[in-house]
Amino acid sequence: MDSFRINRADWKRRNLHNRLQAGLLLISMSGFLGLLGYILFGSQGLWVMLLMSVIPLFWNPSKSPRLVLRLYRARLLHFDQAPALFALVRELSQRAGLPVVPEIFFISNNMINAFSVGNRKASAVAVTNGLLQSLRPREIVGVLAHEISHIANNDLRVMVLADLITRMASFLSLIGQFLLFLNLPLILMAEAHVDWWAVLLLVFAPQIMLLAQLGLSRTREYDADMQAVQLTDDPEGLASALYKVEDHQVSIFRRLWPGARLPQNSWLRTHPPTEKRVQRLLALHSSSKRKPGQVYSA
Repeated sequence: MDSFRINRADWKRRNLHNRLQAGLLLISMSGFLGLLGYILFGSQGLWVMLLMSVIPLFWNPSKSPRLVLRLYRARLLHFDQAPALFALVRELSQRAGLPVVPEIFFISNNMINAFSVGNRKASAVAVTNGLLQSLRPREIVGVLAHEISHIANNDLRVMVLADLITRMASFLSLIGQFLLFLNLPLILMAEAHVDWWAVLLLVFAPQIMLLAQLGLSRTREYDADMQAVQLTDDPEGLASALYKVEDHQVSIFRRLWPGARLPQNSWLRTHPPTEKRVQRLLALHSSSKRKPGQVYSA
């Protein structure tokens, strides 16, 4: 791979910001879950919920990534089928410090997409036919670096933890609403005092947690972008790939719903807006002498 110069100071600043934001979101979700436990069951409920939100941090999913990829009808690739792709994944994995090189799976689909599953010790990267056919080698490098960064950062474990916390909050919300229904006769006869602020928290807890979970997901995407740049030293390659992916998605959306506009509400998206991701990536670029059109050889 060719060498590209990036603004290291800006990269470190943005990377630290992303990690702090992700940590604060997780702590806030755990704290909110503890608050719900306190509202329903007092101080004992508080500590139980806090403990339940921490235990998954020490739990390592043992299921093979192949089980997940079966749902997508992905086909395992071998070295002789795509030697250049294997060499690229191996190089990026070494740069990311992964102890085991991820397996590579192929999905026969025209969507421009790639995703990763698993953890640092057992992982896989899946790529679609659309991605391999539509992106240039330099752009493919950026996308694969992004996915390998997810593996290196253990993002799957982080998002599984966030999902468990959200599900527990939804369960507590149901319990609270059920208890409120049972005590409704006493409330109507003014024989029971109700803290309506606590009731509102319980009712809207699932929505609050979902928004926090989506925010965490967007933060992890930003962080994977930053890590990908560290692996490739080429923010423009990933930026170009992101634009192509979005253009492809918009074209499909317009074919299905002519005249409609793609929803832009960033609060309800798992991924940040492409424009913001590209702006952050290009802000890392500094005084490169690279000629326009030059790409990686993969």
